[in-house]
Amino acid sequence: QVHVVESGGGSVQAGGTLRLSCTTSGVVYTRDYCMGWFRQVPGKDREGVATIDTDGSTRYSDSVKGRFTISKDAEQTLYLQMNSLEPEDSAIYYCAADAPRDSPCTFFRLAVAAGLHNTWGRGTQVIVSS
Repeated sequence: QVHVVESGGGSVQAGGTLRLSCTTSGVVYTRDYCMGWFRQVPGKDREGVATIDTDGSTRYSDSVKGRFTISKDAEQTLYLQMNSLEPEDSAIYYCAADAPRDSPCTFFRLAVAAGLHNTWGRGTQVIVSS
């Protein structure tokens, strides 16, 4: 069973930076898992931000491409480096993980896995002021 704990959120001004972390536990080593970041604004659907596959390949939503960088260590931590933050980036950020499968590491796959196994964390809040 995957357990995740997100941290690193906070309040910054537009143009600032934050680095989010997601620590996994259970029988999870980040090097073996498809992992990703999502965010949610109250009253809106959760949206995908970035994914990273077991081979290190990454995908980003258009809204964060060029500003955010997803990475992971070989053990149990996933990161999201967020630069040039904008007020529209304000949200609660969540991470998700899925066991190795013979399919691409996509937002849909991660969201299904997290929903099916109820493995969403509590998230970490990011507030960007203008």
